[in-house]
Amino acid sequence: MGNWELGMKLRYKIGIGILALLATGIVALGITLGYTAPCAPAPASPTDSPTMQAIIYRCYGDADVLNLEEIEQPRLADDEVLVAIEAASVNPLDWHYMKGSPYLMRLGSGIGKPKVERLGVDFAGTVVSVGQAVTRFEPGDEVFGGRTGAFADYVTVRENGAIAAKPANVSFEEAAAVPIAALTALQALRDKGDLQAGQQVLINGASGGVGTFAVQIADVLGAEVTGVCSTRNLDLVRSIGADHVIDYKHEDYTKGEPRYDLIVDMVGNHSHSANLGVLKPGGRLVIVGGPQGDWITPLKSPVKALLLAPFVDHDIEVLLARLRQEDLAYMAELLEQGLVTPVIDRRYSLDQVPEAIRYSLKGRARGKIIVDVQ
Repeated sequence: MGNWELGMKLRYKIGIGILALLATGIVALGITLGYTAPCAPAPASPTDSPTMQAIIYRCYGDADVLNLEEIEQPRLADDEVLVAIEAASVNPLDWHYMKGSPYLMRLGSGIGKPKVERLGVDFAGTVVSVGQAVTRFEPGDEVFGGRTGAFADYVTVRENGAIAAKPANVSFEEAAAVPIAALTALQALRDKGDLQAGQQVLINGASGGVGTFAVQIADVLGAEVTGVCSTRNLDLVRSIGADHVIDYKHEDYTKGEPRYDLIVDMVGNHSHSANLGVLKPGGRLVIVGGPQGDWITPLKSPVKALLLAPFVDHDIEVLLARLRQEDLAYMAELLEQGLVTPVIDRRYSLDQVPEAIRYSLKGRARGKIIVDVQ
């Protein structure tokens, strides 16, 4: 046997060995990420420091893992403000953290069990104290924003974090509805979609939490808005500024005549190619969110978008929204001017957060789900 044949066999064996190691690593990672530790018992309530009520989860699972508990109030750092929460709101992000799903997110949220045991992000309330280095806020200020642990009596937020002054003409409930949903809509339309006045935009999922903000913000930006929703929500979507509405139960917008400069898709019930087929030349498709699933299902849409993008004449964007203070301030201006009004579906008390999460998981909310804390 010649040296060439020996070299080929050696390279073949090395290749097989590398593939085997990769396969073993992937399987081991899958087993590790998919592992869910049992729920740990709640510790005794603190007795020597101020306490508050908060929604706590000590393991991943369905809404049954959520408990209302008495815990220590968060301690205030020099650059933070302490906010007494009046209202919070529910987002899909909350139940993704609760379930630890898709499993890849556990690389950040905690393998086996959550690193952070408090839930909720959107909040609105009143500043009760400020750190020594804080200059923008003072006790008594009414604020809103986003911070992990919002399903609670209190939350601490960095002064330069996701927090802004609440307009006086806006209720705490309305302000709490804004942060994640409104900023997702804003960044999809303005940043990823580059929406300009006079352009035509279609919003698929126009009656949901993000969708109801997207319709109104697109209207503010001067676009001609088409909203896609179910029959029972047609009047709602018209009432908040849509120029045209499509009942997806009776009409497939991807088979219609109109062409759009921008499609913001929050439902994913049409293929990317079908959406691209009703875009104008140079139009954009912005994908927000995706289907539920623990492993591959949530990744299908963004992966397909990345693979398809180099071969089409349209822009395909996948949005991962960010809580930015400047965007909260912009939304506060729109709220104050009455140009955007949050749509509220249902209200729950703090001890009813598990029920609120279950309702959110059904995917049928019209606008936002509010948690009245105080």
